[in-house]
Amino acid sequence: MLIALVLLVLAGCDTGTTPKGQVQADSATDNAKKAGKAEIGLESANGMRATLSYAAAGQKAPTAVFTDAKGGDVTLADFAGRPVLVNFWATWCAPCKAEMPTLDALAALEKGRVAVIAVSQDLEGRAPVDAFFAKAAIKNLEAYTDSDNALLAAFNNQLALPTTILYDSKGREVWRVIGGVEWDDAEMAKLLREAV
Repeated sequence: MLIALVLLVLAGCDTGTTPKGQVQADSATDNAKKAGKAEIGLESANGMRATLSYAAAGQKAPTAVFTDAKGGDVTLADFAGRPVLVNFWATWCAPCKAEMPTLDALAALEKGRVAVIAVSQDLEGRAPVDAFFAKAAIKNLEAYTDSDNALLAAFNNQLALPTTILYDSKGREVWRVIGGVEWDDAEMAKLLREAV
């Protein structure tokens, strides 16, 4: 558990260098090229930078259990039948918090078409998430938590925060965004259509 926290702190909130465990650009680009697509650098109007990667396209969603806002167990399979956009974030991660209001707006816009979920990696559970959601006026996202990092462990504890993964209606990865973006941007809406 402590190792997972240390890895999150070291990998999260990217400093511009590629930490150990984060996908290296050359190998990811080669894999993406094999799939017919490349990695793409993204920059939001507010200056946030991210990478759109197709390197893991086609991989099945993990089956790990995380927690919903009522304290119940949930898996990504519970969202089967429609695309799901999964955002991995934490309240201590500045880029995560910066993108959350636009992710909330996207959840409202896509309601009924794409399940937009934000899964907190805060080890303290729901308390910091509820406090942040209240302060930031997040109304359309449910407070999912992965305080024991089971979902993160399904990715070998190798996700930088924030990372957002789009799965199609059959639970296969379409793409992932590593870093923060403005989710209410027209270009991001266009990317979501790749799973619809």
